Amino acid sequence: MSFIKSLLTFGIVSALIFSCKDTASKPVASTEENNTTKEITVAAKPETASFKIEGMTCAMGCAKTIENKLSKLDGVQKATVDFDNKQATVDFDAAVLTPEKLTKTVEATGDGETYKVSGMQTKGKV
Repeated sequence: MSFIKSLLTFGIVSALIFSCKDTASKPVASTEENNTTKEITVAAKPETASFKIEGMTCAMGCAKTIENKLSKLDGVQKATVDFDNKQATVDFDAAVLTPEKLTKTVEATGDGETYKVSGMQTKGKV
């Protein structure tokens, strides 16, 4: 009986010690895919690109993977991929990144032949 109490006490103490993490304010944003961090900087030449992506077959596998790849690019402030509308919107720094690089990143995702970008439109932000 004493062994069971000791084991139970050890388990509870371990759970309390390892489950409580300080996740208060942090100066960098965390990405979901593999817990890497990315500095948030102000764009020198902010632009927004909108484009269609053909070849996506699911919201979690395709759209989220593309969204994560775009979000990790230097110069990207925010990337969203809407699976239902087959539409992507990316806020980026045109001083660091080009629309061609966005296209290449999307089309290189997966096997390099599945996704096709069309209708690229960019506009500067004020």
